Amino acid sequence: VIGHPKYQESQRIAIFLSMPDEIQTEEIIKDIFEQGKECFIPRYKPHSSHMDMLKLSSAEDISSLALTSWNILQPSDDDSAREEALAGGGLDLIFMPGLGFDKKGNRLGRGKGYYDTYLDRCMKHPSGKPYTIALAFREQICESVPMAENDVQVDEILYEDC
Repeated sequence: VIGHPKYQESQRIAIFLSMPDEIQTEEIIKDIFEQGKECFIPRYKPHSSHMDMLKLSSAEDISSLALTSWNILQPSDDDSAREEALAGGGLDLIFMPGLGFDKKGNRLGRGKGYYDTYLDRCMKHPSGKPYTIALAFREQICESVPMAENDVQVDEILYEDC
């Protein structure tokens, strides 16, 4: 990931805070700050498909975040001091989680449509749609993942042995 050309050329990067069953992102987040890049993480709105990408000030900033009912760390709802990526310069790159992927870029998320809805908002931003990279285990690569009309394909899937 760290050697990937799209990562190297990107300045504003959104990345998920990994759950135990996902590719671990802690080292990538540390590298984003070591490289002087800007790091944004998701804040999900419960009972909706709305998600924002909010700026972290440092890798250590993660320890100040609240734990949601889904056991995900994220900025609290009343945290209005953080920059939302689309309120500023947009994003260059989004690292995306998922449950399953196929080699055409189809992605099976957790069913709420957060990333699809967010990418739709990105397409309306002056900076346009960021490049998307899904981080996956080899076992998550499927022959075919069904897609709905509002699903957005990922640009690339990185997994072991790819």
